Amino acid sequence: MHIKVNDTVKVIAGADSGAQGKVMSVDHNAGKLIVEGVARVYKHVRRSQKNPQGGRLSKEMPIRLSNVLLVCEACSQASRTGARYLDDGSKERYCKKCGAGTGQISPPRARYAKK
Repeated sequence: MHIKVNDTVKVIAGADSGAQGKVMSVDHNAGKLIVEGVARVYKHVRRSQKNPQGGRLSKEMPIRLSNVLLVCEACSQASRTGARYLDDGSKERYCKKCGAGTGQISPPRARYAKK
């Protein structure tokens, strides 16, 4: 799973196809994530001390991880991502369109370092 919190993603399938937003949370076990401003629904809330006015509350629902693509910061396009090892043995994500690195996945390991 190459998408993390605070990444910018583009929705490629579903009712909100084409929308871009920031990832607010990721559920690795279910393979779903919540994107800001995407898949909004209304939840009807009864009056209570916590919500004194009640009414309709708009909130984002989780969407499948396979329905989004990471937006590369270097080329500003939605693209697939891959993983590669750097010379020091650390693993990073990279954009498959332009080849730019988009963040480290794991710390350096001597086993994968180039000699």
